[in-house]
Parts: sequence; C-alpha cells; structure tokens
Amino acid sequence: MQLAQNIAFEYNPIDLVENIFSTKSFEFERRSINEVVVEVQGKWNNMLLFFSWEENMRCLHLSCLMDIKSTIEDRSKIFELLALVNEDLWLGHFSYWTEQNMPVFKHAILLNDEDEQILNGKISQVIDIAIRECERMYPIFKVVLTKGMDPKQALYPMLMETLGQA
Repeated sequence: MQLAQNIAFEYNPIDLVENIFSTKSFEFERRSINEVVVEVQGKWNNMLLFFSWEENMRCLHLSCLMDIKSTIEDRSKIFELLALVNEDLWLGHFSYWTEQNMPVFKHAILLNDEDEQILNGKISQVIDIAIRECERMYPIFKVVLTKGMDPKQALYPMLMETLGQA
C-alpha cells in the first residue's frame, strides 16, 4: 500500500521562499536546488533561516537558528527548558543543535496540490511564526544558556498576565 503519491510539483517551493525574501530585499544563499539560507535581523540578534525541500515526501522544512552559544556545562537545564517551552507551542518546536551549541526552532509543512498563491501564504505564515517565536523566547534561552538560570525561573515572567498599558 503506497500512502504517498508521487505527483511532481509544478514549481519548487524553495523558489517561493526566495521570492518571499527577495520582495523584502533580504539576502539569501541558494545552496542547492532544494535548499536556501536567509539571514534575518531580529530584535535581539540575527537569526539564520534554513529551508529545505524534500520532493519525495512533499515536505518543506524550516529551521530558524538563534545565535546564542551555550556556555554552560549542565545540559540538563537546556533540555528542561526545551520541554517546558515546547509544551505551549501549537506549531513547530524548539530543539538544540548540539553541533553548534545553539537553540533552533523547527517546523515542516506537508504540501498538497495547493496553487502557488495558497502555498505562498502558508510559507509566509510559517516564517512569521518562526521569527515571532524565536524573538519571544530569545531572552529566556539567553539567560539559561549563558547564565545557567533555572528554566522555570527564566520562564516565570512569561507566565505573568499583563494588565493595563505603559
């Protein structure tokens, strides 16, 4: 029983990713026909977005690498933080790239026969979510990975409900 159909896409989703970023005047590097890397200036630091297209699985994968090098020896704090952070995510997940000692947000989109317009909107939405989640979590990852703060203590300000305006 073959669950996945081998229908060739009329376009390469990596081309759509390039178009999204070129219209916003971002620089990107096309590493291969199925891979592109984009550097995005964030509120806290630069982020690298990696996109790869797996045609056989019809899957577009996004990784958003946050430029925070871990300086702590106790990796149990990192993995505790990942577990706590991922509990509240609806889309994607945070992981830890041990080779680079950095946190990364990952998500994959399974693609059907959507037209290019719908797919473009889906990809843009996932990019926005990835950047927003990395921006939101950057200060928390920073204090845990560089200062060794307890993950629950680092997350505490995120749990408080804000009332009123400043």
